[in-house]
Amino acid sequence: NLEWSAASIVELYRCRWQIEVFFKQIKQTLQLADFMGTSANAVRWQIWTALLVCLLLRYLSFLSDWSHSFSRLFTLIRAALWKKWDLLALLNRYGTAGGHFRYLARPEQAYLPGMG
Repeated sequence: NLEWSAASIVELYRCRWQIEVFFKQIKQTLQLADFMGTSANAVRWQIWTALLVCLLLRYLSFLSDWSHSFSRLFTLIRAALWKKWDLLALLNRYGTAGGHFRYLARPEQAYLPGMG
C-alpha cells in the first residue's frame, strides 16, 4: 500500500510481531502445540483454557511487578501451585531478588483446600 506512511507500516509490523510472540509463548510455555483432544470442541476448550491461564499469569505479573520472563513465571507458579503460599508475596520475593532461581516445591503430598 503506497498510501501509508513508513511510520504506520512500522507500527503495524510491531503489532503483528507482538501477536507472533504471544502465540509462540502460549504454544511453548503452556504446551499448546500438541492438542489432547481430537474434536473441534476439545481443541477450542484447550485453547480457551490456555488463554485464560495466560491472562491470569499476566495479571499476577502485573500485580507483583514481575521483571523476569513469562516462562520463568510459569515455572515458579507451577512449582508453587499445590502449596499454601501467598502467590503475590512469592512473586515479589523471587521477582526482584537477584541470583540463581531455585524451585520451591518439594515432592510432597499436594495441598488441597479443606483436606488438611
